[in-house]
Amino acid sequence: MLVTGYPAFAQKELMDSFAARDSIDVTPRASEDVTVRGSLDFPIRESVDSTVRGSVNIAARKSLDQTIRASTDTRLEFKRTSMDSDKMSEIIEKEIDSGQTTPVEEFLNWSGWYKWYLNMLGGLLGFVTTFASSAPSGYATDLLAKFHLDAELDALVISLFVMGFCVGPLLWAPLSEQYGRRPILIISFLGFTAFQIACPFATHFGAIAAFRFLGGVFSASTQPIAPYFLHDSWDDATREKALIVQAILSFIGPTIGPLVSGYMAAANIDWKWCFWMLAIMTGTCTLLIILTYPETYRPILLTRKAKRLRKETGDVRYQAPLELVQSPKLSGRLHDTLAKPFIMFLLEPMLIATTMYLAFLGGCLYMLLEAYPVVFQEGYHFSSSTLALTYLPVTAGNFFALALHLWVIQPEYEREVKAYAPNPVPPEERLWVAVWAAPLFAITFLWFGWTSFPTINFWVPMMSGFVMGCTMLLLMVAMFNYIVDVYAFAAASALSSSMAIRNVFGAVFPLFSTQMYRALDPRWASTLVGCVAIVAIPIPIVLKRYGPAFRAKSRYHDPVRII
Repeated sequence: MLVTGYPAFAQKELMDSFAARDSIDVTPRASEDVTVRGSLDFPIRESVDSTVRGSVNIAARKSLDQTIRASTDTRLEFKRTSMDSDKMSEIIEKEIDSGQTTPVEEFLNWSGWYKWYLNMLGGLLGFVTTFASSAPSGYATDLLAKFHLDAELDALVISLFVMGFCVGPLLWAPLSEQYGRRPILIISFLGFTAFQIACPFATHFGAIAAFRFLGGVFSASTQPIAPYFLHDSWDDATREKALIVQAILSFIGPTIGPLVSGYMAAANIDWKWCFWMLAIMTGTCTLLIILTYPETYRPILLTRKAKRLRKETGDVRYQAPLELVQSPKLSGRLHDTLAKPFIMFLLEPMLIATTMYLAFLGGCLYMLLEAYPVVFQEGYHFSSSTLALTYLPVTAGNFFALALHLWVIQPEYEREVKAYAPNPVPPEERLWVAVWAAPLFAITFLWFGWTSFPTINFWVPMMSGFVMGCTMLLLMVAMFNYIVDVYAFAAASALSSSMAIRNVFGAVFPLFSTQMYRALDPRWASTLVGCVAIVAIPIPIVLKRYGPAFRAKSRYHDPVRII
């Protein structure tokens, strides 16, 4: 059996005999922990890299009833199945010529500018998605009049779109690992564009609510795909820069959306043009994906090479790891798609802690869209167009966080990479930023609330948004980096559950924020949120101190990175 796409050093002894009668002999690296699983007569890992990192000798009898099934996290697991013995008898050993460049090597050797272009394109897709989530808020008055809504139902125009973010990653992440990143992005953004076009034709609130929810579902494909591209293409040191640049483009979307639409509304431009604008933006992104975005998922690239080699040589034994997958039943696919990310979430204390903190941060970001009108429109009597300007300090704080990352945090991490070489930097080193950013984030809500009296100059509560935007982005980047580093093999599932829960908070917070800020007044409402933020301060501290112990007990952590 020919397995394509492995590094040259791993192919010399790959699959060199089928000799043993009742067992498969796998020789792991000396440094690897091994455990016995099931009835197998040899030590193997609970989950094995789909990339071979040493000499692997596999032997099996004719009636072999063990096969390798790839998981959705690009790992391979040994699973007992019933296989046709005649079919298995046709599998023979053959050494692969390692002189050719594999798709993986080509992928890693892309020029720096091209990888940065793809990174910026991923950031643009994230920006358009989050921009679309909040843009209709600038037309709140027009939508209230058009569809005869009260303030609570008007908030649903935003919340339903964000609720679509909860469903989307659970569908698109596993589908992208089965069919590739590129086709999923194309299909999802075609749907995203279609539902933006449909919104101006809505004749009642039910229609626009459905279009907004479905638009959110289709737009959410960028959430799991864009971060995983960073994991696939960049080394640890460069990924920090790439992630912060991509994150800031996604992060400023919710604050830029009301700014643009607010001035459109002030210029008496019809509300329908808000959605036509979104359709133009999403359509442009769709064209960019079709014309410039290649396939970046490595197992798919290896499968394509295996098919090409079979066609060129006529030898059907050339197989890529993904082609060794046993076709799962429908129940298995539903488990991997819908249940697996949340099972992983429930079993991993580190993932629970980081996800709940990220969810709270995401909820606070969208809560500002409802809290600011109460403070600045009702308290300071700002117009709708002037209100949009109050979000600019939050955006300015995001860019300050970007500069801080590039000039302070990133150089420090690069020094750690050299210090720990050739070993990877422990994931806990990502959290030192979060340790000091968490208290500052809690303080910003107390600052915002207790300086929001109309007798105090509006610049004082506005500038709390600067520190809030800075610390919020620093916390999110640190937590996302930590998740990717800890769950390198299971990053897609970890990010899927994390993003889904974070988006639930982002969808729910706007629904009660207006009532909370009116009922408790901005002072006590902000104090309540600030107290929750204070309770969350120990999360990065505990993870930094006890992270290695948690990782040692994790079922999904593996310190060896996929090549």
